[in-house]
Amino acid sequence: MLTRKQRELLQFLIERLEADGVCPSFDEMKDALNLRSKSGVHRLISGLEERGFLRRLPHRARALEVVKRPEDLGEAPVRPTPPPFEPTVIEGRFGPALTGVTPPIEAQSVSLPLYGRIAAGTAIEALRDPNTSIAVPAALLGRGEHYALEVQGDSMIEAGILDGDTVIIQRSDTADTGAIVVALVDDGEVTLKRLRRKGASIALEPANKAYETRIFGPDRIKVQGRLVGLLRRY
Repeated sequence: MLTRKQRELLQFLIERLEADGVCPSFDEMKDALNLRSKSGVHRLISGLEERGFLRRLPHRARALEVVKRPEDLGEAPVRPTPPPFEPTVIEGRFGPALTGVTPPIEAQSVSLPLYGRIAAGTAIEALRDPNTSIAVPAALLGRGEHYALEVQGDSMIEAGILDGDTVIIQRSDTADTGAIVVALVDDGEVTLKRLRRKGASIALEPANKAYETRIFGPDRIKVQGRLVGLLRRY
């Protein structure tokens, strides 16, 4: 059984998805349902997920899929199936430099979740917002799962990482000594530092002489990913 607001939100999503194929933003959902904050939208979406009516699509911004409908909302209209794509191929030996054709931006980039600001100076808790994403050049990514974080602070400037930069992180719970990692300290602080192993201890080393290296026991540090790329706006 759905609540009135859950039913209103589901109806709104269905209408928008059928009209233009794009999921509305959380602000648009909030205004459409006359809610005071986006937290109310989050609660309604979670309730619809639990009841099997909605599904979130991972690593995509504003991506919700209507899995089923209440009986009184009826079935979705049947859309005609487009004809199969049959490209015309001209055979020849054309290298990238000779064709003069640049791939579209969509083919060059991947949308990654942007989890918030991470301290590169004093450790702070990362602000995780899975509804925010950023387009990242596909060439920066390797295998596995990735996410992005915005850098706050200047403790890694000698490694070329500046305040306000966006770092691309490959999710991993291990890293070689010398790697720049996202480290969780005492299950409460998240920081970006170079990892050094010293016997049974782990050192988190800044790249700025104004900061000191911090040394911890192995049970106090959890690696959450390693740096694989960096974006900067000028």
